[in-house]
Amino acid sequence: MSFNLSHFYRLTKTVIAVFLLMVVAACADENKATLVTANGSFVFNIELADTNEERAQGLMFRQSLADDAGMLFDFGEEREVAFWMRNTFIPLDMIFIAADGEIKSIHENARPQDPTSIPSGFPVRFVLEIPGGRSREIGLVVGDRLEHPLVEGR
Repeated sequence: MSFNLSHFYRLTKTVIAVFLLMVVAACADENKATLVTANGSFVFNIELADTNEERAQGLMFRQSLADDAGMLFDFGEEREVAFWMRNTFIPLDMIFIAADGEIKSIHENARPQDPTSIPSGFPVRFVLEIPGGRSREIGLVVGDRLEHPLVEGR
């Protein structure tokens, strides 16, 4: 068996291309979150906030948010958290989610610019913020599920 350099280069290019496609697919998956309810599955295009700076900024100063958009806050571990709406100009639903994806509590239509603390009430790993009223529209209730690559046990 002889070593064929051109075959080696083609194989290397193929391996690199497959790897890059896998990376792109993984990134694309992280930008989608699915809420699974009795009414069906609802996909949201999300921004991921997983650093202290991103979580502190959140959706502040936004003037609008598409019906299928949101922000997923990942705290990396389960703990009780609290949010507020100071400097947030649009009403939001805050969905508090355990590490396994179970919806633990829902705060609907948080009032824009309200500095009142909105606690999770339970240890959670994630908070998903979506446009105010959307959780009711899709029939989301406590016990429903979030599907996302970061959810444990997926």
